[in-house]
Amino acid sequence: MRAGKAVARELVRCGIYTRVSTDNGLDQEFNSLDAQYEASSAYIKSQAHAGWVQVKTRYDDGGFSGGSTDRPALQSLLEDIRARKIDVIVVYKVDRLTRSLADFAKLVELFDAHRVSFVSVTQQFNTTTSMGRLTLNVLLSFAQFEREVTSERIRDKVAASKKKGIWVGGPLPLGYVMENGKVAVVPEEAERVRHIFGRYLELGSARALMRDLKDRNIVSRQRHLKTGAIRGGVPFGCGALFHLLRNRFYIGEVNYKGQIYPGEQPPILDRDLFERVQTMLSVQRSHQTRTRTSFSHLLTGLMFDDAGHRMAPTQAQKKGRHYSYYVSRPLLFGNAAKADVGSVSRVPAPDIDDQVREVVLNPKHRQLKATGLIDNAFARSLIERIEVQQNRLVVQLKQDPDITIEENDSTIVIPWIKPPSKRARSILRPTSAKLPLRPMKLERRATLVAAIARGRRWLDELIADSTTDAQAIAKRERCSLRHVNMTLSLTFLSPALTKAAVEGRLPRGIGLEQLRELPLEWDRQFESLGLSPM
Repeated sequence: MRAGKAVARELVRCGIYTRVSTDNGLDQEFNSLDAQYEASSAYIKSQAHAGWVQVKTRYDDGGFSGGSTDRPALQSLLEDIRARKIDVIVVYKVDRLTRSLADFAKLVELFDAHRVSFVSVTQQFNTTTSMGRLTLNVLLSFAQFEREVTSERIRDKVAASKKKGIWVGGPLPLGYVMENGKVAVVPEEAERVRHIFGRYLELGSARALMRDLKDRNIVSRQRHLKTGAIRGGVPFGCGALFHLLRNRFYIGEVNYKGQIYPGEQPPILDRDLFERVQTMLSVQRSHQTRTRTSFSHLLTGLMFDDAGHRMAPTQAQKKGRHYSYYVSRPLLFGNAAKADVGSVSRVPAPDIDDQVREVVLNPKHRQLKATGLIDNAFARSLIERIEVQQNRLVVQLKQDPDITIEENDSTIVIPWIKPPSKRARSILRPTSAKLPLRPMKLERRATLVAAIARGRRWLDELIADSTTDAQAIAKRERCSLRHVNMTLSLTFLSPALTKAAVEGRLPRGIGLEQLRELPLEWDRQFESLGLSPM
């Protein structure tokens, strides 16, 4: 029995790994993978005197490049190595394992950590010695060099073909199909493309176009993969529509790295229609308000509307100011109308962040066992989910073993009302009821602001040039001297009155005539106008 145990300990479990880069010929009865496997199996049998035995599992990767380790059989082999099921890996050639020197270094590190060696049938190596690893590194360097040179040749060929307008492979755009090695037009799909371009010009918006196509059940092309999976046949998204509307392939051209070349494919669209669409796309892009800079908010990934849709952060810019919001994703990406999302589909991000942070970190709702810096990361760690309802925020807290949660405190309800999109102007209140509590008309405001600006400009001229007087300004402007003096009097208005005039917050009934030649004392100006001092 002791001798039997000694023999069992000397067994060397060998796993065979095989690989080919393409799937050509794999359907044959005896293919390249079988040839590699038989040669490796014969080598293991020749080492039977050293206790080598072959495991039953086959690790075959057919149609996978050696430039990456993202291969199913290789990953299965590595899992068995980590599980201590294999002692030696046998390959036909070293480049079957990998062609990347960096990947090889990582694999050797993994092999050494689990005391696993590997053997090449056609190249004798022992990875347990420094000389063996050096020789392998040299061979793999040449394998990687060969791979990079091959890639360069392929890229050069693709570039030359593109410049000649030749289609070099890949999925063809909607409206085209490959027939007898040439790109041909599919009449039904071509008509669909023309409809999409025409409707975009009519609607003037990609999102409106997306909803229109969805209502008309116009979907993308459906493709059947070799694996049996089906791709496409779904409604167009905004990204897919922008790509289609920008594709110069439809007017018989090929775009390669920013350069346009004549293509061999027949055009589907008139150039005039295509160019009009490009002009509209460019105009919309120049007026686009959403910024593309990266940003994040406290509650990103935690916000939901009361219809169950996640609310994503977004930004907008108006008159030089930036605004940030949480918006329901279906509405943000144009996949739904406002009626299909929650009762509140858009909320201001800073307001929500501040209120939730203040309430969640309030000791009334939290009793902390350990002290530390209370920051945004800590606040996020407490929150499981936030639902935005009509008049409140429902905050669901996490069950954290390190934090004591008071009874019935796992959910916090925060009363909250969405602020109006347009803020009402705070009109200066009159001291009597003679003046109406309505803002001044826009026309009066524009005339008043222009007069104040004109008066300040004239005053600057009088101060800067001692030879200039009001009479000279009146002569130049072709107006009376009285008009110049009354306009100059507007420059001595109270700053509060000037600001209210510019912002349109003066009550209706007060205009240019009432603000001329007011007393110089600011308090008396309010009294003369019948307004309460600010």
